[in-house]
Amino acid sequence: MKRIKSACLLQTIHFQLKEDLDHTTAVQMVREELNHYKALLERNRTKYQITDEAEQPDGSIIIHIKKQYNNHSCEEYMG
Repeated sequence: MKRIKSACLLQTIHFQLKEDLDHTTAVQMVREELNHYKALLERNRTKYQITDEAEQPDGSIIIHIKKQYNNHSCEEYMG
């Protein structure tokens, strides 16, 4: 029998600009989307650690994130 003792997702997420909006509005929407994503993680009590957050020349944002998977322990990954 096997059991998962700990689990962690490593993700690279690109928050891209919406093409049908003007540039300033699209950049603002990307920042709002990122803030909403972080708030959702907090609300769901998902343990996470953003290891890199970089705004791209076009205004989009790329984050590298470690996050808890299915409520499994992830303490050894977050150290």
